[in-house]
Amino acid sequence: MSTEPAEKSATTTAEQHVFEADVARLLHMMVHSVYSDKDVFLRELVSNAADACEKLRYEAITTPGLLAEDPDPRIRLLLDAEQRQLIVEDNGIGMSRGELVEALGTIARSGTRAFMEKIEASKAQEEGANGGAQLIGQFGVGFYSCFMVADRVDVATRRAGEAQAWMWSSDGKGSYSISELDAASAPARGTRITLHLMEEAKDYTSRHQVERIVKQQSGHVPVPISLIEKPGAEPVNITDGSALWTRSKSEISKEDYADFYRGISGQYDEPALTVHFHAEGRHDYRTLAFVPGTPPFDLFDPDRKGRIKLYVKRVFITDDAELLPRYLRFVRGLVDTADLPLNVSREMIQESPILSAIRKGVTNRVLTALEKLAESEPETYLTVWQNFGAVLKEGIYEDFERRSQLLGLARFRTTTSGEDLRSLADYVKDMKPEQDTIYYLTGSSLEQIKASPQLEGFRARGIEVLLLSDQVDSFWVMNAPDFEGKTLKSVSQGAADLAKFAKPDGASKDGEDKPEEAKADIAAFLVLAKEELKDDVADVRASDRLTESPVCLVAAETGYDRQLEKILAGAGQLASTSKPVLELNADHALVKAMAHAKHAPALQNDAIHLLYDQARILDGEKPADARAFAERMGRLLEKALGA
Repeated sequence: MSTEPAEKSATTTAEQHVFEADVARLLHMMVHSVYSDKDVFLRELVSNAADACEKLRYEAITTPGLLAEDPDPRIRLLLDAEQRQLIVEDNGIGMSRGELVEALGTIARSGTRAFMEKIEASKAQEEGANGGAQLIGQFGVGFYSCFMVADRVDVATRRAGEAQAWMWSSDGKGSYSISELDAASAPARGTRITLHLMEEAKDYTSRHQVERIVKQQSGHVPVPISLIEKPGAEPVNITDGSALWTRSKSEISKEDYADFYRGISGQYDEPALTVHFHAEGRHDYRTLAFVPGTPPFDLFDPDRKGRIKLYVKRVFITDDAELLPRYLRFVRGLVDTADLPLNVSREMIQESPILSAIRKGVTNRVLTALEKLAESEPETYLTVWQNFGAVLKEGIYEDFERRSQLLGLARFRTTTSGEDLRSLADYVKDMKPEQDTIYYLTGSSLEQIKASPQLEGFRARGIEVLLLSDQVDSFWVMNAPDFEGKTLKSVSQGAADLAKFAKPDGASKDGEDKPEEAKADIAAFLVLAKEELKDDVADVRASDRLTESPVCLVAAETGYDRQLEKILAGAGQLASTSKPVLELNADHALVKAMAHAKHAPALQNDAIHLLYDQARILDGEKPADARAFAERMGRLLEKALGA
């Protein structure tokens, strides 16, 4: 394979192209604002080269002729201090003209706008040396990090099995050119990237500097890497291409694992958990998986695809096999098995009972590792849960077989936890002696839930309630009928049945010691309100869950709770919503006053509708009729002020 500098290669007339919209601005922001650690560009180029070699190995399984007389994959780095050039060359799959345009002419394929928004956020937060680096690999822009150190980049490439070769060239300022490259000057196969380094980046022609970066960041890619210190020198191997996952855990340091994780995940953080094991017996496979230290950008991707690579006998097969359930899609890593044929097709992958068994085994090991982490390093586990708990809870909804295990892993904020997180086991241990239910409340935000009047009676009696603010919470609670024999119940649904619980101060239970006249007034007011609101509510009743607020809305005993109904209605999944139940606090001064105002029926009528609208507002909704609400409020204020 030729290692001649790219600018000496003969080319045909180049075609000039403009990058997609906003890319010039994006490149400028990347080079000048995002990345604090410029060394990461080399890791990105080496990772791309390794991927190209792995893709060739896979295609060569069915088309051995692609390897020609050069079967061994390699990556070669050539340093030229005199020309101020760094060349990264591989003998991998290479690119056709169309693939070249697709790969290097379209930046940030996962969303340029989203990427730019994240850049702006990173700048605003001034995250320092690690902030920008974490963006690499997340939006398909890793290659373009080389413009941090180069004022021009030339890419010479020839796809395996093709005669034509191509040259891509750009200064990273908004346009690029593509031209056909003379075959004699092109790689026999693969890609050669020539970086014309800036003056301030000339240190990247130093052997010591480049070798240090490669060993630190790319020492475990499964392709040997050699270095040529200057034109005409002999190549020197600096990594052997050994597969980290085939080695014993006792031989691997924490730093080795972290380096490998960064290479395979495209992230630049530290893994929070490493799962490395060799399964033998009915099926033979090795797994090396990582739970990231920070959430990947695509955590809530609607496709919910996993990012576990499948290898067969160290040959990369695909990164599209579902080797973990979708609720573990944040896990990064690989599975290498000897039980599948090397020529396994996508259809065979989808239908393979072997992969189904591997999937079950890997899933169980990852969840078991999370359980052990929660027990041995609770603070680390809490960070994992805060990053990925909303996704793990999808499993409670979807994975019946592991539901109990996932419920045990779950952590929650509650009415008694403050800023801490508690497990369901903690909750059950601290339940009231007469309590047989785990209470929860769902909502759109933690602040909104904490302010809900539906919690007042539970707080007054010291009964803990789970505060569930993730959207998935409204779904999994319906599929998790119990935990350790205790049923789950929403405090916004059905009767609260709190009268059986004494208040901590020893006060009488609800409903006792009220004058008979007051009881009669309240009963009559409830009947009047139910008739007046019959088109809006299913029932009006006295509440034992309210202690401070005058009113609240709850769902009927059966069907959906209030939050789930709102979510389904907003998504167009419900043709109509059910009528809520309006609960009145019979001990509230306002309710008692209105109940006693039998001499002013118009005032009572306005009060009933205002109380209903107040309940809707407390529940995160608008008044049923904004104009009527304003008119009633005006009449009430006039009367109060004596106008």
